[in-house]
Amino acid sequence: MDAREAALLTLNTCQRQGGWSDGALKKQLAAGGLEGREAALATQLCFGVVQNEMLLDFYISKFSNIPLRRMESKVVQALRLGLYQMLFLTKIPQSAAVNCSVELTRTHCKNPRAPGMVNAILRSLQRNLNQLPTIPQNDLAEYFSILYSHPVWLVEELLPLLGSEGTAEFLQANNSQPPMTAMVNTTKAAAQEATELLAEQGVEVTPHPWLENCLILNKTGNLERLDAYGQGLFYVQDPASRLMALASGAAPGMRVLDMCAAPGGKSFAAAIQMDNQGEVISCDLHPHKKKLIQAGADRLGLSIIKPMTADGKVRREEWVSAFDLVLVDAPCSGLGVIRKKPDIRYKDPKPLEDLPQVQQAILENAAGYVKAGGVLMYSTCTILPRENGEVVSAFLEKHPEFVREACELPGAAGRVEAGEITLWPQVHQTDGFFICKLRKVGEAP
Repeated sequence: MDAREAALLTLNTCQRQGGWSDGALKKQLAAGGLEGREAALATQLCFGVVQNEMLLDFYISKFSNIPLRRMESKVVQALRLGLYQMLFLTKIPQSAAVNCSVELTRTHCKNPRAPGMVNAILRSLQRNLNQLPTIPQNDLAEYFSILYSHPVWLVEELLPLLGSEGTAEFLQANNSQPPMTAMVNTTKAAAQEATELLAEQGVEVTPHPWLENCLILNKTGNLERLDAYGQGLFYVQDPASRLMALASGAAPGMRVLDMCAAPGGKSFAAAIQMDNQGEVISCDLHPHKKKLIQAGADRLGLSIIKPMTADGKVRREEWVSAFDLVLVDAPCSGLGVIRKKPDIRYKDPKPLEDLPQVQQAILENAAGYVKAGGVLMYSTCTILPRENGEVVSAFLEKHPEFVREACELPGAAGRVEAGEITLWPQVHQTDGFFICKLRKVGEAP
């Protein structure tokens, strides 16, 4: 198995079974024994096709007499892979891209005529690469939808928020490759020590430009094989999530509740910020995720983290007014992490409509656990106002004992005077992310 075959099989699995491409690809790479350059190419091909699926389909449909919906799934994926390489991976010879797609079709597709059809369509596209059909521009949302491969409904949500230029920049950012960022576990090592140990194993390490104790990693290979990883000197996390911990003011000796903790990154950030002194109760609804959090805490040596299985919407009397800090990283549409999970953009929007009610219920429950004078943090990894600021505003209407509180953050975020901020990949170089800091200044009416 090579990179192209791994990408084809992964894309086909996701198309037919509805799984996430990152998880499906990881399984496929392991099954095929692919590492190093082949694994990197498979990842680039798989993510690249998902990121540009609507654009690729637009062009392919112009050169095919058969609608894509009538083609076998693997045929469609072979066509997408071939065209993606010709359009975006210019170091790969176009003839090689075509030939490989034809061979993949011959190997994996049932219809004996399919290889000839794939060859004809891709050869025709190859001849016309410099004069491909123009995407209609009479409707800006439709145009951006095809050009950047995002559903029209999402583009229509973004245009009033960001304007045409900002929307284009956000959609472009979603199709870029984010850096791998590692947060140094300062309870075990300084950034320099972690850097040196990583470099010894061939990892390229660059200090993050504005976030202290954050490293940008390249050429890591399998992370779990790195000594620095095994010794618990770092964990992988986007800077946005770390900013939430910084804004919270978590400090040694505090009692902290992380309401929606899995896979544990924000609990880890808080515990490290607390210098492993105090208590962090990390909850998740699903029992198997409790084990995931515990494994991460054990690797990092963070003994103050206590994983629990708990429903964030169900009140626990023993927790009432018991915590200095409560973190609510609420379940959300995930539209801020499209760079890392490109298939999120293709979610059915209908089920997302109920999310604000779920978020309200968790935030409402969490409020009761905050001590007088304590802090309640609300965050999501989405950029939709109805899941972010609107949820907070509705909560504050019913809870005058809480107020938004300003905080100081590094980088482009700076001083957040309003007490809440939406982070954008094209502006802050982070995931799309919402952070709100609420201080309990009185008692509930």
